[in-house]
Amino acid sequence: MKRIEFRRSPSNPYYPGVVFDADSGVCEISGESYMEEAYKFYYPLINWLKEFTEKENGKIILNIKLIYFNTSTTKCLLDMFEILKKYKNNGNEVEINWFYDKEDPDMIDEVKDFEKEAEIDIEVKEF
Repeated sequence: MKRIEFRRSPSNPYYPGVVFDADSGVCEISGESYMEEAYKFYYPLINWLKEFTEKENGKIILNIKLIYFNTSTTKCLLDMFEILKKYKNNGNEVEINWFYDKEDPDMIDEVKDFEKEAEIDIEVKEF
């Protein structure tokens, strides 16, 4: 599987930075995510996760470091969590970490809502 990497850019601040690495099983989404038609951006990431979970059996770690995201990004994240939930239910190891800025404690409530909606454990950590 190929590594996916998108660097954050000041010219496109509404797109997050992304690194999905099959060799280590570590995936990270960071920055802000409020682009129009978020699904077009997240579609390759969702497909990457599907492929990984169908072909691999190693641990996967998803680190989310989003400081702002829109509603369409929320749907895409829930799609990712659903894939990871299925992978975990099939006996594989999954770790989801959501890092938040201590200046934004409201993010904790949002993460708990994700956890409840997706029915998957999400560890909340400070940056």
